[in-house]
Amino acid sequence: MGRAYLVGAGPGDPGLLTVRAVECLREADFILYDYLTSPRTLDFARPEAERFRVTQFPGTHVERWQHIPRKIIEEVRKGKVVVHLKGGDPLVFGRGSEEAEALRQAGVPFEIVPGVTAALAAAACAEIPLTHRDCASAVALVTGHEDPEKATAALDWSSLARFPGTLAIYMGVTQLGAIVRGLVAGGMDSSTPAALVHKASTGEQETIVGNLVTLEEQVRRAGLGRPSLVLVGPAVAMKPEVSWFEARPLAGLRVLVTRPKAQALEIVRRLELLGAVPHLLPVVEVFPPANWSAADAAIRRLRDGAYDWVVFTSANGVTAFLERLTALGLDVRAFGGARIAAIGLATAGALAAVRLAPDLVPTEDMRSERLAELLNERCRGKRVLLPQAAQARQLLREVLGKLAQVDAVPVYEQVPCIDGTEGALDRLRRGGVDAVTLTSPNIAIAFLARCDETIRQRFRDGTTRLVVNSDRLARMLEAHGFAVVVALDPTADGLIEALKTLRAGKRTT
Repeated sequence: MGRAYLVGAGPGDPGLLTVRAVECLREADFILYDYLTSPRTLDFARPEAERFRVTQFPGTHVERWQHIPRKIIEEVRKGKVVVHLKGGDPLVFGRGSEEAEALRQAGVPFEIVPGVTAALAAAACAEIPLTHRDCASAVALVTGHEDPEKATAALDWSSLARFPGTLAIYMGVTQLGAIVRGLVAGGMDSSTPAALVHKASTGEQETIVGNLVTLEEQVRRAGLGRPSLVLVGPAVAMKPEVSWFEARPLAGLRVLVTRPKAQALEIVRRLELLGAVPHLLPVVEVFPPANWSAADAAIRRLRDGAYDWVVFTSANGVTAFLERLTALGLDVRAFGGARIAAIGLATAGALAAVRLAPDLVPTEDMRSERLAELLNERCRGKRVLLPQAAQARQLLREVLGKLAQVDAVPVYEQVPCIDGTEGALDRLRRGGVDAVTLTSPNIAIAFLARCDETIRQRFRDGTTRLVVNSDRLARMLEAHGFAVVVALDPTADGLIEALKTLRAGKRTT
């Protein structure tokens, strides 16, 4: 028999997962997750873990619940480690208690892992104190949507109207009018400060502040729905005009990242921390070359001291080359006395990760042209190894080949491999993306091949901007009439600075 974990997935920001939650995800063979769970939390799981969204069960939301413990028990009895990811905390309006009892009766071993509940996230991100020594001595977690099958309602709105603190009302947006009327009828002053926080802790967070009289109409005009949390009480008035969370430089900017997933997760997390709403659409994946013979022969020559320089033009090339070195039973000693060049800081960083310090790195103009210029005299009459993609530009090979003996060998391939296409393309068609980052011609070509005329028109009229990391790529896209923003340097930092400029422009229009 396996084991089950009922895991709080937190409010939406994957950074608010607990360490224990991440440990469980890394152990899981089978993951159940609900609609409130951010897909980004699944990035902590092993790639081979099976994923199952609870909406795949038949029936309505209420009917689906019965299937969940049965599925957990079924998978655990197959010997699997099962994680049920539940938005927020499993025991705060999350049916965690019912699931735990079903597992106990079935003799299934389980653990409950707490999560950051929505009230805590909404308060922190909207900067609304739940308790305050001047005006709120307590906080109450209240459901705004009781089980309709209950014989009698358990909530006494009259008592809650006299509560000496802050009410945090979950699942209350659809019943907001009835909740307000119940509180006012119970004696709460109609001018009591109230707020609604939509999608707390994510780049899509929106906060509306008013009072019991105005909040329902404000929410209706804003068109906000679930998931939302309502906060009521004097402490709500202490919210600053703009919270720390809302002041982040990329707040609300919707960005589509097109790099391979393994390379994209770092920049996706940086975008999240800066307030953006990143969507990941890998359009190429990195695979080993179809034939290793040329690379293997070059590696053995390197070991034997045949090369004066090894020139890396991408972090992918570094990773692939070193993995092949290991597969051949060698290690970094194979570089011997050869000097190493890297095209830029990211490639140099990949080398540094394995304790290799490049002898030459352009620090400003990180392009093949600049690297060729710097290597020009250094390589004259020398022998150069150039590990690269099968689809790489030939500029370095051609320029250096006039001065030196150059062996360019493929150590990886970039293959178009678009995952999750329909959702991303639908979002683009609807104008739900502000910017798309493109970091190589191969990525741009694979991406544009899947974009229909409606999407391409958004690139032309600037509704969605293409943010690129080189003048060469910009010229290629501008030839199609697309509106392009060019990063000042080709690194992740450069792309982020370009996105900040784009976001600042949106704030002033």
